[in-house]
Amino acid sequence: MDARAHNTNVYPQRSDRCYLAYIDGGMFVLDISDKANPKRISQWTNSPPYTGFMHTVMPLFDRGLMVITDESTENNAKDWPKLIWILDAREETNLVPISTCPLPDHQAFAAKGRFGAHNIHENVPRPTAWHSDQIVLGTFFNGGLRAYDISNPYQPQQVGVFVPPAPPMAPTGTIQLNDVFVDEREIVYTVDRHVGGLYILEMDF
Repeated sequence: MDARAHNTNVYPQRSDRCYLAYIDGGMFVLDISDKANPKRISQWTNSPPYTGFMHTVMPLFDRGLMVITDESTENNAKDWPKLIWILDAREETNLVPISTCPLPDHQAFAAKGRFGAHNIHENVPRPTAWHSDQIVLGTFFNGGLRAYDISNPYQPQQVGVFVPPAPPMAPTGTIQLNDVFVDEREIVYTVDRHVGGLYILEMDF
């Protein structure tokens, strides 16, 4: 078990809150109004029975939702499933999981490299970043880049997918898309964690 800070997000909508992914320790909402003395508001974990390694926590303030990702860390889907979770966060002291974003059968991707969730576009508070509380974009290593419509948070729907071929000299013999960012023009940037480099896409949904 590995419990340590991973992604840490603070947003101007709630500058007194920190949204912290703590790997095998789950996720935390912290009161940071006194920066020298942060206090736990709530904690949520799916491990056990899932295999831990929580990666990203993104609140959707206007909708009372929270989007949380696990990280796949094992090749050949040995740590399946690694998912994007949607939580009801209307009461921040009582976070309730209500759905996960759908994925194809893992056996189609299990043979090479990692397959499962990693990071999402995090609605970073910058004027050069695209923001949405309806669409979630996430990377899934050899499962590519996937976009989900969460307008109905109880039934997310896949609305886009990009799975490029394996780049030359890929050590796992497959693509391993690792991170994603969308700029204010709705241009999507996603990167391979090994040798594939940067892919630049345009939204068409």
